[in-house]
Amino acid sequence: QVQLVESGGGLVQTGGSLRLNCVVSGRTFGSYFIAWLRQAPGKEREFVAGLDWGDNIIGYSDFVKGRFTISRDNAKNTVYLQMNSLKPEDTAVYYCAADTPRNGRIDWKSAAYWGQGTQVTVSS
Repeated sequence: QVQLVESGGGLVQTGGSLRLNCVVSGRTFGSYFIAWLRQAPGKEREFVAGLDWGDNIIGYSDFVKGRFTISRDNAKNTVYLQMNSLKPEDTAVYYCAADTPRNGRIDWKSAAYWGQGTQVTVSS
Protein backbone atom coordinates (compact mmCIF):
# COMPACT_ATOMS: atom_id res chain seq x y z
CA GLN A 1 0.00 0.00 0.00
CA VAL A 2 1.01 3.59 -0.65
CA GLN A 3 -0.34 6.57 1.25
CA LEU A 4 -0.30 10.07 -0.19
CA VAL A 5 -1.01 13.21 1.83
CA GLU A 6 -1.27 16.60 0.14
CA SER A 7 -0.92 19.99 1.79
CA GLY A 8 -0.18 23.58 0.85
CA GLY A 9 -3.42 24.64 -0.77
CA GLY A 10 -5.20 27.86 0.10
CA LEU A 11 -6.62 31.13 -1.15
CA VAL A 12 -4.39 33.36 -3.25
CA GLN A 13 -4.90 36.36 -5.51
CA THR A 14 -4.37 36.28 -9.27
CA GLY A 15 -0.66 36.32 -10.02
CA GLY A 16 0.26 34.81 -6.68
CA SER A 17 2.11 31.60 -5.86
CA LEU A 18 1.58 28.45 -3.84
CA ARG A 19 3.63 25.34 -3.27
CA LEU A 20 1.80 22.07 -2.89
CA ASN A 21 3.38 19.16 -1.06
CA CYS A 22 2.68 15.45 -1.42
CA VAL A 23 4.21 13.19 1.22
CA VAL A 24 4.39 9.57 0.13
CA SER A 25 4.63 6.70 2.60
CA GLY A 26 4.29 2.96 2.48
CA ARG A 27 6.05 1.18 -0.36
CA THR A 28 9.42 2.31 -1.62
CA PHE A 29 9.08 5.92 -2.71
CA GLY A 30 11.31 5.50 -5.70
CA SER A 31 9.23 2.66 -7.15
CA TYR A 32 6.42 4.87 -8.40
CA PHE A 33 5.69 7.53 -10.92
CA ILE A 34 4.02 10.48 -9.19
CA ALA A 35 1.67 13.01 -10.75
CA TRP A 36 -0.43 15.98 -9.80
CA LEU A 37 -3.97 16.18 -11.15
CA ARG A 38 -6.73 18.66 -10.49
CA GLN A 39 -10.50 18.77 -10.59
CA ALA A 40 -12.54 21.93 -10.82
CA PRO A 41 -16.25 21.99 -9.96
CA GLY A 42 -18.31 20.43 -12.74
CA LYS A 43 -15.23 19.32 -14.67
CA GLU A 44 -13.34 16.08 -15.10
CA ARG A 45 -10.11 15.42 -13.27
CA GLU A 46 -7.16 16.44 -15.44
CA PHE A 47 -3.44 15.78 -15.50
CA VAL A 48 -1.23 18.70 -14.44
CA ALA A 49 2.35 17.38 -14.19
CA GLY A 50 4.23 14.16 -13.47
CA LEU A 51 7.60 12.63 -12.63
CA ASP A 52 8.99 9.17 -13.28
CA TRP A 53 11.01 7.18 -10.74
CA GLY A 54 14.23 8.60 -12.15
CA ASP A 55 13.08 12.16 -11.35
CA ASN A 56 12.55 12.86 -15.02
CA ILE A 57 9.63 15.09 -15.91
CA ILE A 58 7.08 13.08 -17.80
CA GLY A 59 5.13 16.12 -18.83
CA TYR A 60 3.16 19.22 -18.05
CA SER A 61 -0.23 20.08 -19.37
CA ASP A 62 -0.22 22.99 -21.78
CA PHE A 63 -2.24 25.15 -19.44
CA VAL A 64 0.53 25.14 -16.78
CA LYS A 65 3.71 25.11 -18.86
CA GLY A 66 6.04 27.89 -17.81
CA ARG A 67 4.08 28.55 -14.61
CA PHE A 68 4.16 25.31 -12.60
CA THR A 69 7.17 23.19 -11.67
CA ILE A 70 7.10 19.65 -10.32
CA SER A 71 10.01 18.35 -8.26
CA ARG A 72 10.84 15.51 -5.92
CA ASP A 73 12.88 15.22 -2.71
CA ASN A 74 13.64 11.55 -2.21
CA ALA A 75 15.16 12.17 1.23
CA LYS A 76 11.81 13.56 2.42
CA ASN A 77 9.59 11.23 0.36
CA THR A 78 7.90 14.36 -0.95
CA VAL A 79 6.82 15.62 -4.36
CA TYR A 80 6.22 19.34 -4.77
CA LEU A 81 4.21 21.41 -7.19
CA GLN A 82 5.39 25.00 -7.29
CA MET A 83 2.64 27.12 -8.82
CA ASN A 84 3.42 30.65 -9.97
CA SER A 85 1.42 33.26 -11.86
CA LEU A 86 -1.80 31.68 -10.69
CA LYS A 87 -5.03 32.41 -12.54
CA PRO A 88 -8.67 32.08 -11.47
CA GLU A 89 -9.01 29.12 -13.85
CA ASP A 90 -6.42 27.26 -11.76
CA THR A 91 -9.01 27.03 -8.98
CA ALA A 92 -9.54 23.34 -8.25
CA VAL A 93 -8.89 20.53 -5.83
CA TYR A 94 -5.37 19.30 -6.49
CA TYR A 95 -4.55 15.64 -5.99
CA CYS A 96 -1.32 13.69 -6.11
CA ALA A 97 -1.39 10.17 -7.46
CA ALA A 98 1.04 7.28 -7.71
CA ASP A 99 1.24 4.36 -10.07
CA THR A 100 3.57 2.22 -12.15
CA PRO A 101 3.44 1.92 -15.94
CA ARG A 102 1.62 -0.93 -17.65
CA ASN A 103 2.65 -1.58 -21.23
CA GLY A 104 4.72 1.60 -21.02
CA ARG A 105 1.97 3.97 -20.01
CA ILE A 106 -0.16 5.16 -17.10
CA ASP A 107 -3.80 6.17 -17.23
CA TRP A 108 -3.56 8.81 -14.53
CA LYS A 109 -7.29 9.25 -14.18
CA SER A 110 -7.39 5.64 -12.99
CA ALA A 111 -4.16 5.72 -10.95
CA ALA A 112 -3.73 3.13 -8.26
CA TYR A 113 -3.13 5.47 -5.31
CA TRP A 114 -4.55 8.89 -4.48
CA GLY A 115 -4.28 11.49 -1.81
CA GLN A 116 -7.29 13.23 -0.30
CA GLY A 117 -6.72 16.46 -2.24
CA THR A 118 -6.00 20.04 -1.30
CA GLN A 119 -8.13 23.02 -2.34
CA VAL A 120 -6.55 25.83 -4.33
CA THR A 121 -8.65 28.96 -4.85
CA VAL A 122 -7.43 31.87 -6.95
CA SER A 123 -9.38 35.08 -6.60
CA SER A 124 -9.62 37.64 -9.39
